[in-house]
Amino acid sequence: MPASLEQVEQTIARLHQAAEASRTTAARRGNVVVLGPAEADEVFLTGDLHGNRRNFDRLLDLADLDGHPRRHLVLQEVCHGGPTYPNGGGCMSHTLLEDVADLKVRYPDRLHFLLGNHELAELADFPIQKNRQMLNLVFRVGLEQHYGPAIGVIREAYAAFFRGCPLAVRLASGLFISHSLPERVDVFGFDVDVFNRPLAPHEFRERGAVFELLWGRDYREANAAAFAELVGARLLINGHEPCAEGHSSPNPRQIILDCCGRRACYLILPTDREFTHDEVLARVATLREG
Repeated sequence: MPASLEQVEQTIARLHQAAEASRTTAARRGNVVVLGPAEADEVFLTGDLHGNRRNFDRLLDLADLDGHPRRHLVLQEVCHGGPTYPNGGGCMSHTLLEDVADLKVRYPDRLHFLLGNHELAELADFPIQKNRQMLNLVFRVGLEQHYGPAIGVIREAYAAFFRGCPLAVRLASGLFISHSLPERVDVFGFDVDVFNRPLAPHEFRERGAVFELLWGRDYREANAAAFAELVGARLLINGHEPCAEGHSSPNPRQIILDCCGRRACYLILPTDREFTHDEVLARVATLREG
């Protein structure tokens, strides 16, 4: 049974509130959230979730934002994946997205939802195929099952939320957290002003600057080093890449977190000190199974 008109209106209102909260986050500078000891004692970092509600709920319990008022939580990539509706098979990950919007409204300055390539695919109508499924199509089937004829206005509200999301979080200790990084930065460079300027619609489309940032899978050390130098970082922390062990370190400048599998990994980092690559790796924690 499709959602009621009241439920549709509540969802749209909450998504627009979350978009405004993202744009006006106290620590936001351009399209980057900048966190140091003045803003936070520590930052809880996660990887891709892709509809995995069980991991999402467990991570929220661990983050315990109410019990740690000086802790910030960084989430990314919740669309596409997880359970489907029993009748019709539509993707239910939109419910996780709406929960993230609720969290952003509840913790406007301490919850940071990074734009990921799967959210970008919904924003820019860029098709993604995985396991012989068109993920965008399955996602929209789920939306139609839940929202019926209101699917159009719901998608417009999602787009408003996505456009307001930050592209990265920067820690004063020299860590730069983004969903991914562009390819061949060591050869072609990258327009890092994308982190500072108001974003034009074309930058979200294929081969635009935001697209290049979120879709890259170039894990060479030279590429990571070139990007880190451009953004003034010592170490990069990303999502985007599936990791059988829940995390990986493809080179000495980059660590990848993945939260959508059985061995979901996360990081809790204090903001008042610098970390080496090995020290950060030693702090990677895995959700206990069961």
